[in-house]
Amino acid sequence: MVAGERPAQRKGPLFLRGPRVERSTTDQRLLDQRGPSDWVHTDPWRVLRIQSEFVEGFGALAELGPAIAVFGSARTRRDEAAYADGVEIGRRLVEAGFAVITGGGPGAMEAANKGAHQAGGVSVGLGIELPFETGLNDYVDLGLNFRYFFARKTMFVKYSQGFVVLPGGLGTLDELFEALTLVQTQKVTSFPVILVGSDYWSGLLGWLRDTAAASGKIAEADLGMIEVTDDLDLVVERMVEAHQAHGREDDPEGAPGREVGDR
Repeated sequence: MVAGERPAQRKGPLFLRGPRVERSTTDQRLLDQRGPSDWVHTDPWRVLRIQSEFVEGFGALAELGPAIAVFGSARTRRDEAAYADGVEIGRRLVEAGFAVITGGGPGAMEAANKGAHQAGGVSVGLGIELPFETGLNDYVDLGLNFRYFFARKTMFVKYSQGFVVLPGGLGTLDELFEALTLVQTQKVTSFPVILVGSDYWSGLLGWLRDTAAASGKIAEADLGMIEVTDDLDLVVERMVEAHQAHGREDDPEGAPGREVGDR
């Protein structure tokens, strides 16, 4: 048999002839096999799931523009002052040129998304798979759901220029101290962390100052990473200042176009 008459096959980048030609295609083997399904619970498969969450998150948020993350309790009632603060903060951040990112749930997160949505801005929700959560709130315009907390946290930090923290519980505290750790270790720069609600947060700040710092477990300077206020105008001012300072570091000559802070 001459070379031109020998069976030939292309398999991806490979070219096969003669006895190396396979009797079935890769697609056929994939679609025909009905083996055990326990492989979907193995660590190599989880690695692919984790990778897909990062890819989807980066792809969805890469062109988001300047954004601020707003955290707070999912248990905040709509008749609470913290809910009204969340709505107002979402609105004011949008008016200052920011997108608003929350965890996408109810309570304080819904409030910030509502303010951003009603102001005509970009309202983002980064949800998480939990047994007691019902999905993203109705005011999320761009939403992503995550299986893994660490992938979700990366999106918050990567695409936010600052954190606004309303009264909240363990999840809110987790996000707060994650941000403070990243600032303290210089993993992120120009990253303001503002706690809204002096009555709610004063006990925590007192413990950090009078116990943690007094015993040398944190430095006095670390307390400067946090600002507590009831002034919503100040919240937005701090975010605008940090963004503009970061922009000057990245582009000392300035870039044309609308700036954050322009109304």
